[in-house]
Amino acid sequence: MHIAEKIVEIRYAETDQMGVVYHANYVIWLELGRTQLIDELGLSYVQMEEEGIVSPVLDLQVQYRKAMRYGEKAIVKTWVEALNPLRVVYGYEIYNEQGDLCITANTTNILVKKDTFRPVSFKKLYPEWYEVYEQAKKQ
Repeated sequence: MHIAEKIVEIRYAETDQMGVVYHANYVIWLELGRTQLIDELGLSYVQMEEEGIVSPVLDLQVQYRKAMRYGEKAIVKTWVEALNPLRVVYGYEIYNEQGDLCITANTTNILVKKDTFRPVSFKKLYPEWYEVYEQAKKQ
């Protein structure tokens, strides 16, 4: 399985009054991780969007395990957890610099036409991309 890693420097603006990272910011980091994975696999989400296809999140599951704080670095690990012709489930883990697991998550994404938001088959529309994901998942 191919696991992408993205390092995020935690900014002060990402924390709340308790001095910990505000929970919604982790969702942004998941997107950074997805983008890193796509890039490492040699694919282009930008090209997909230029072709009128977008990939919204259909479902999001997050388990908060340990607080992260300003000044730390977050290590976002991302991989293809599951795949079928219509959906991709991405898996994530976010660690602090000490190696503590702080977040586990997954998102389910689909492909839709940008203008109508009608779902399209990932496997039919992007067979090469689908095959790359299959291989990344199996490794």
